[in-house]
Amino acid sequence: MTVARYHGVDLDLSGFKLDVTESAPAPPVLVDWFRRSGLWARCVRLSFRQMMKIESQAPVLLLLTDGGAALVVGRSREHGMLLLRDPYAPAGAAPVPVAELSLKQVWDGTTLLVRASREDSEDEKPFDLATLTRLVWGEKSIMRDVAIGSATITILGVLPVLMIMTTLNTVVTYRSMNTLTLIVVIILIALVFEMLITWSRRMMLVILANRLDTRLNLAIFDRLMTLPLDFFERNQAGELSYKVGQIYKVREFLTGRLMTTFIDVAMVALLLPVLFYMEAVLAWTVLAAAGCIVLVIAAFLKPLANMTAKLVQAESDKGSILVESIYGIRTVKSLCLESTRAAEWDQRVAKLGELNLKMGKLSNWPMVLVMPFERYTVAGVLALGAYIALTSDNPLSLGGLIGFMMLGGRVAGPLVNLAKLLQDVQEAREALSQVGWVLNRETERRALTHGLRPRLEGAISFEDVTFKYEGAKTPALDRISFAIESGTMLGLVGRSGSGKSTITRLLMGINRDYSGAVKIDGTDLREINLRHLRQSFGVVLQENFLFRGTVKDNILAGRPGLSFEDAVRAARLAGAEEFIERLPKGYETWIQEGSPNLSGGQRQRLAIARALIVDPRLMILDEATSSLDPESEAVINANLQRMALGRTMVIVSHRLSSLVDCDLTLVLDRGKVVDLGPHRDLVERCAVYRRLWLQQTSQPDVQGRTHAAPAPKLAHRG
Repeated sequence: MTVARYHGVDLDLSGFKLDVTESAPAPPVLVDWFRRSGLWARCVRLSFRQMMKIESQAPVLLLLTDGGAALVVGRSREHGMLLLRDPYAPAGAAPVPVAELSLKQVWDGTTLLVRASREDSEDEKPFDLATLTRLVWGEKSIMRDVAIGSATITILGVLPVLMIMTTLNTVVTYRSMNTLTLIVVIILIALVFEMLITWSRRMMLVILANRLDTRLNLAIFDRLMTLPLDFFERNQAGELSYKVGQIYKVREFLTGRLMTTFIDVAMVALLLPVLFYMEAVLAWTVLAAAGCIVLVIAAFLKPLANMTAKLVQAESDKGSILVESIYGIRTVKSLCLESTRAAEWDQRVAKLGELNLKMGKLSNWPMVLVMPFERYTVAGVLALGAYIALTSDNPLSLGGLIGFMMLGGRVAGPLVNLAKLLQDVQEAREALSQVGWVLNRETERRALTHGLRPRLEGAISFEDVTFKYEGAKTPALDRISFAIESGTMLGLVGRSGSGKSTITRLLMGINRDYSGAVKIDGTDLREINLRHLRQSFGVVLQENFLFRGTVKDNILAGRPGLSFEDAVRAARLAGAEEFIERLPKGYETWIQEGSPNLSGGQRQRLAIARALIVDPRLMILDEATSSLDPESEAVINANLQRMALGRTMVIVSHRLSSLVDCDLTLVLDRGKVVDLGPHRDLVERCAVYRRLWLQQTSQPDVQGRTHAAPAPKLAHRG
C-alpha cells in the first residue's frame, strides 16, 4: 500500500486474491495486483550492490524468505547500508539501517519494482509488426547464440568443400594415401561438430518459439479481455477466433522463414568473398540470377496479396459457421436445422476451395518462371565454369570448379530464399492486419486501472441521460432523469425496446458514450474505476453462462480465494442450497459445458449465488426470471426480500407480478420516463403501467404490498 500511494494509487484490497492455503502472496500474485491497479510492476532478483546503485527515491519492496516484506526507503552509501522500514510501521517511523551480511540472512534477492504506468505502455501500443519485433528482440540472447551457431555451421560446411578441392587437386594427382586419410578424419570430425551445433541451434529456435507463444498468448488474452462488451456483441465469435489465430502465422514467419533466411543471408557475406576470389565472373552471374528471381516474385506480389486477403476472409467466414453451429447445437437439433447449416457450410467450403484453386494457379507462375534461374545456380555455373576453364588463360582447376559449384549452391540457396521471402512477408502482413482488426480497438484498460474507488452505498441518479446505440436512428434513452436512495428495490418495466436493459448496461459501465450524468452516491460513474464499479455489482441475466467445473467453483468464480462455507452461505441466500444437496455429489457435482444436467431454475439460482458471493452493494436482475417455470420463479421471488436486505436492487422484468414488492417501479416507454412510484400508486395514476398490469392479471391488485422507502425524486421533461 505504501509503495502504491507513493505513485498516487490506492490499491483495491477487494481485488487481491490470496489462496487460503498460502501464508504469504506469491510474487506473481503481487505483480498482477499492482498491474490491475494501474501500476507497472516486475519481480526481479537483485544483489545488495545493485540495490545500493539504484538512484530513484521511490520505495522498493523486498520479499523476505520468511514470507514477510521490507521497504527500502533510502541508502547510506558511505556506511554501505540500506535503510529499511517495516510496511506495517507508522508513517513517521524512522528507517532501520541494515548491512549486507544481516540482510542476506533473511533475503534471497527477490525484489518487487513498482512505478507509475506510462500512457504509452506496451499494453496500449498497437498490435503490429513492431510489437512482434520487440518481442523477438527481447530474446536477443537466444538470437545471438543462434547466429553464432549458424556462423559455425557455415564454416564447418565450407571445410568439406575445401577438403574435396584438396582431394581432387593433390591426392588424385600425387596419389597421397596419408593425405586422403587425414582429409577423411577431418571431414568426419567436422560432421560430428556440425550435427551437434545444428541440433543445438534447432533446440534454441524451439525454445524461442515456445517463449514467444507464451508471451503472445498472455498478451492477446489480456488485450481481448479489455475490449468493450459491445464489440463482442457486434461480431461473431468464430470470426474473431480465426482472425486472432492468425497471429501464430506471423510468429512462425518471424521465428521460421524470416530468421533462418536472414541468418543464411548473413552467412552469404562470409562466402561471397571466397567466391569472388575463386572466380569473379561466375560469382557475378550467381548474383544476377538471384536478382532476376527477385524481379519475378516482386511482379506477382500485389496479385498474391489480393488473393491472400480473399482467402483469409473466406477462412474466417467458414470458421464462424462452424463455431456458431457448435455453440447453438441445441437449437440446431431442436429445430432440425442440420441440413440448412450443412448447406451453408458446403457453400462456404466450396467458396474457399475455389479461392484455393485460384491461389494455386496464381502462385504456380512465379515458381515456374524462377526455375531457369535456380537451375543456373546449380548446373549453369558448372557449364559456364567449364567454358571459362577451356578458354581462359588462368583456367580453374577441376577441384576449384567443383568447389565453386558447391559453394555457389550454398550462396544461391539463401539468395533465392530471400527473394521468396517477399511473398511470405505479404502473407504475414495480411495475417497481421486481421489480428490488428480485432486487437487494435479502443480498450477499457485505462478505465479498468484508473479512477476513483469510493465505498459505494447504492444511491443511483440519472440526470438528463441520452444514449443511442451505434447505427440506431432513435435514442434508446431520451433525456431521462430519476433518482433513488441506497437500499431501494427498484423495478424497471415497459414494453420491449423501452430502454430497461440499457439502463442496466449504463450502470455497469458497458456503454459509456452517453450524454448527461449517471451517478452513484453523487459520484459520476465515469470517474469511478471500472473494475471497482463492476465488482460492486452483482448481476444476474436472463441467460447465464456457467463454466465447466463443479458447483462450488461456479459459485466462487468471482472470489476464488473464499472458502467452502462462503459458497454455502451464498447458495442458501439464493435459495439454491436445497437442490444442490440433492445433486449426486452436492457442491462437487461437475457441470458440463452448457450445464445440461441442471434445469433453468437451478442455473438461475446458481447464477444468483455467484452474484451474491461478492456481497455486492448493488444488484441487477435483468429478466432473471422471465424464462423460468412458475415454481422456479416463485422460489427466486420468495428470496428477493432476503437478498435485498442492505443493498440496492434493480430488477428488470416483463412480469409485473414479480415487481409488486419493489419499493419503487420505474415505468419506461420509448426511452422516456413515464412515471416512478410504488405499485399501488402506479396502478391508480399511470395509464401505461395500468394497461400492462391489466394485460397480465384479470384481477388488479391495487392493494399491492409495499414497504416503507425513501421518497423518490423524479425529474423528466414532457
